[in-house]
Parts: sequence; C-alpha cells; structure tokens
Amino acid sequence: MKGKELPTKKHLKEVVKSNRKSGNLAEIIMWKKLRNKQFHGLDFDRQRNIGNLAVDFYCPEKRAIIEVDGSSHKGKENYDKARDEYFKSLDLKIIHLTDFDVKTNMSAVIKRLETLLLESP
Repeated sequence: MKGKELPTKKHLKEVVKSNRKSGNLAEIIMWKKLRNKQFHGLDFDRQRNIGNLAVDFYCPEKRAIIEVDGSSHKGKENYDKARDEYFKSLDLKIIHLTDFDVKTNMSAVIKRLETLLLESP
C-alpha cells in the first residue's frame, strides 16, 4: 500500500470537518505544534478520514497517524486495537499520545515524536 492513495469515505467529509472545528484542548495544543510544517518541516492533516475512520493527525510523508487519547478511550481498548490493526494493514504507523501528556509535558511528547518519526524508518 506504500505510495498509494489511502481509502476514504466521502460521507465522512463533513464529520471530520466538524471535528476540526470542535477539537478538544489537547488536540488544539498538539495542532499548534504540528500545523504549517512547524514540526521539522513535516506536513500534517488534522482530522483526516481513512476508510470509515477519522484520525486526529496524519503525516503523509511518514505514513503516520497521531492519536491523542483521552478519557473517551477508556473501556474502548478492543475497538482501539481493531482500529490500529486496520491502520497497520494499510502500512501506517500509529502513535498514541495521552491528552494528559500533551497538556502537561509537551517537551516529552515532542521528543517522543522526534524519536518515532525522525529517527526510525
């Protein structure tokens, strides 16, 4: 799947557009660090749909998804695992961050992203 267009569903276009406008605080903070190629010149999409799913952030160059996980993910571990397996089947890298870390320890978040996106293939 490398280099190929990712599957999308047109009916989700309005959903992800709405999600962009109503993002939670951690997503807004993260977006301020990723937008306009501020993170090492990498381009990120916010609230991108892939297949029937929406992801928080997507970097096409690195084929990487960044998910900011908050309290809404509690009790949904099986669902999240199935999502991750689907993304892996598309040859995508998935990085999970906690909303707590994004809000309270951005330097550690940035260091982790640098390690996972810049230092690894």
